[in-house]
Amino acid sequence: MRFRVGVIGASGFIGVPYRREMREVPEQYDIVAVCARRQDLLEAAGREDGASLVTTDWREVVAHPDVDVVVVVVPDVMHYEIALECAAQGKHIVCEKPVAMNAREAHDVWTAYRDGGLGHMVPFWIRGVPVFPRVRQLLAEGLIGEVRGIVYRWHNPRLTSIPFTWRDDAEQSAAGSVADGGSHAYDTMRWLTGLEARRVFAQAGVLAPPKPDLGEPNLEEALAWSEAHDATAAESRRKGTAFDYGNLTFEMDNGAVGVLMVSHAPYLRTALAPDVELHGEEASLAINRWTGDIRIARKPGESEHLETVPPPDDLNNFRDMVHPGLLATMAGEPTEVPELHGGWRVQIFTDAAVASAERGAWVETAEFDAPYEV
Repeated sequence: MRFRVGVIGASGFIGVPYRREMREVPEQYDIVAVCARRQDLLEAAGREDGASLVTTDWREVVAHPDVDVVVVVVPDVMHYEIALECAAQGKHIVCEKPVAMNAREAHDVWTAYRDGGLGHMVPFWIRGVPVFPRVRQLLAEGLIGEVRGIVYRWHNPRLTSIPFTWRDDAEQSAAGSVADGGSHAYDTMRWLTGLEARRVFAQAGVLAPPKPDLGEPNLEEALAWSEAHDATAAESRRKGTAFDYGNLTFEMDNGAVGVLMVSHAPYLRTALAPDVELHGEEASLAINRWTGDIRIARKPGESEHLETVPPPDDLNNFRDMVHPGLLATMAGEPTEVPELHGGWRVQIFTDAAVASAERGAWVETAEFDAPYEV
């Protein structure tokens, strides 16, 4: 099946590579409408895609009769309204994470799509990194026994000179790094193990110093500027209000315990340790998502290389995950591709983590689960 696509947020850091991946598989996607806030970047995107509709009004994309699928890649605060309108207009959706600003909104979006025969997908891409399906298989085969402990490190450090963007603004970002990288990490954990978090204790805040204030650059522009300048090159600076790090301790519903450290702060760097450790009753696994290496430890103080699952040379997420995910959810069939139900479950964990950071106490995830009070 070939989908006719409208992209809302077409010129942003995420929208640009998504559009490129769709253009690489024209037998599956035809981009017919693009929407963005910046006219210069928008017009360039329209020419690149050959789109028939080029607009700054997202409602025109959703209402367009030739659009089958809407790809939503705009600031978090906009997801809810757009997603509900997509459902009302009978459009399939690919909605960036976090699906909404809180679990109640995410549940509304999920239920709007649950029984409507519409396709839906949430880009938790880590499920598609080849090492993780392999680890999931090993867990299902009982290699390490029941999972009793999880350690997850998600660091995406940015230079101290990077300018302020909407991701640093708590009014536009659902929960900063806790909702951004943290949502990827939690989705991966629940998908690998089949477990859900029962309670969370979190510390979160802003580690980065005030950032150069250049107006409203997109993330690609901000990263490019930070590579070419230092923070002193800007006349004004702005302190971020959205979390740029979080230390989350959690307990899963089988009693397993874990810790997640997630950050975009400049001082917490990658490549010093495996991304994920899974500790079971029989053995432990260490997983490096960048190299695809898996190590196993069966005795204290001893570990060995188990195998390497390298990433493919021709990875295309829209071909390999989005397309089969949309087809499955349209048909009401089970799928291993992340979709809106998973987006809602991740938001429950995020809300509990944010509440814990604010209260300085353990928070039960059930507090943010449905049914919701009216």
